[in-house]
Amino acid sequence: MSEYRFHLQRYKTGCKVTCPKCGMKSCFTRYVDEKAQVLFPDNVGRCDHINSCGYHYTPKECFQDNPAIKEMLVEQEKNGNNIPTAVAPTAKPLPNSVPKASHLPSDWVEQSMRRFDINPLYRYLTTVAGKDKTDRLFNLYKVGTSKMWNGATVFWQIDINGNVRAGKIMGYDAKTGHRIKYPFNQVNWVHSVKRVPDFHMKQCLFGEHLLSDTSIPASTVAIVESEKTALVAALFISDFVWLATGGMHGSFNSEAMQVLQGHEVILFPDLRATEEWQRKVPMLQSICRRVTCSDLLEKIATDRQREAGLDIADFLLMEDTPQMVLARMVERNPALQLLIDELDLALVE
Repeated sequence: MSEYRFHLQRYKTGCKVTCPKCGMKSCFTRYVDEKAQVLFPDNVGRCDHINSCGYHYTPKECFQDNPAIKEMLVEQEKNGNNIPTAVAPTAKPLPNSVPKASHLPSDWVEQSMRRFDINPLYRYLTTVAGKDKTDRLFNLYKVGTSKMWNGATVFWQIDINGNVRAGKIMGYDAKTGHRIKYPFNQVNWVHSVKRVPDFHMKQCLFGEHLLSDTSIPASTVAIVESEKTALVAALFISDFVWLATGGMHGSFNSEAMQVLQGHEVILFPDLRATEEWQRKVPMLQSICRRVTCSDLLEKIATDRQREAGLDIADFLLMEDTPQMVLARMVERNPALQLLIDELDLALVE
């Protein structure tokens, strides 16, 4: 039995439902009464996505919004009446339920961009595209270098208004360009490392600040999962403005996607996330001028590649140079030409 009478429902298959705030499926846990006397409405619970959503409506808040129910409960216990009482759903003021997003000092971003030479991801990308292009790329996307893990990469999340929402620190191998996950997963957040007090992280799209950059011609926005994928794709395919959600879900919610208002958007999910992202298209259709979820990678991938969950960057990086990548990829898998022809892509020299 739980230590508390009112507690989050214990996990079992199918118990998690759609969050009433962010709309994500299977991430919301409702509160229950250990004595089964109070039946809470469906919006009393907590979302798993604490950073990107933050919705948490507790029984205490519910009773404060419904004082008559609390009085009735006290009266029932006094009289020994165990008839279940259903609490009528109340409209929780969502905007006030989550603290305002915290911001980090912009000079932290500038300070982190001084030592590209010790950054393993930077060193790897210079072998792919050369120093000049990699310098331009890191400066354009405001990618920094951390003192952690021998120069780990800092992916700064800077919103369309120039506010620094967060900094994700990730370790990479300089030779392969792959994430370092062993003996432990090298990932952390700047606000955690610097122990910023009372920090409320509300993520935005990686590269979002580019949407307000007047020096960049207006073009279609392409969205991928990982920050590294956005960088790699930007090196090879300049037709789009590449942004990243920071994971399958990450900043992929209705609130964060409002910055795409009026844009034409193409989603490029990882191979194992295609169906999940296709389900998000209706949400984006109410925001964007036009949105499509590409399934071209699904069409051209082998079973092994599909099982590995490769993304568009993995295909682009199968060889050492852009020219060799394109030629050998098409030679090995002629269906890749479908991707090039359909999107009218041009190789970036």
